[in-house]
Amino acid sequence: DVQLQASGGGLVQAGGSLRLSCAVSGLTFGNSAIAWFRQAPGKEREGVACIVSDNDDTVYSDSVKGRFTIASDSAKNTVSLQMNNLKPDDTAVYYCAFKTGVYIRSPQSYSYWGKGTLVTVSS
Repeated sequence: DVQLQASGGGLVQAGGSLRLSCAVSGLTFGNSAIAWFRQAPGKEREGVACIVSDNDDTVYSDSVKGRFTIASDSAKNTVSLQMNNLKPDDTAVYYCAFKTGVYIRSPQSYSYWGKGTLVTVSS
């Protein structure tokens, strides 16, 4: 049974930090890409960060580059997203998602999704 469980969201003031975690079960990390997406009210789902399992290559959206860090722990089957210097524009529901193969930007390419975790950044 495949499950992705995202956790770690909450309310934080602008400039603060949060760490999201995605626990993956029923899948192995080999030859895969695991990404964090977010969706704010009234907006489309957008990719935030992605890590490719075979070489730990990472990709970030321009809006979070330098503030967010994605990391994976294949032994624990978890992927984290460290979010620093948070801004009100980062407010959204954050989702982790899994696909086999290489990184692709489109969310439609990801086969498995976790339920989201809400991040709210107050000004």
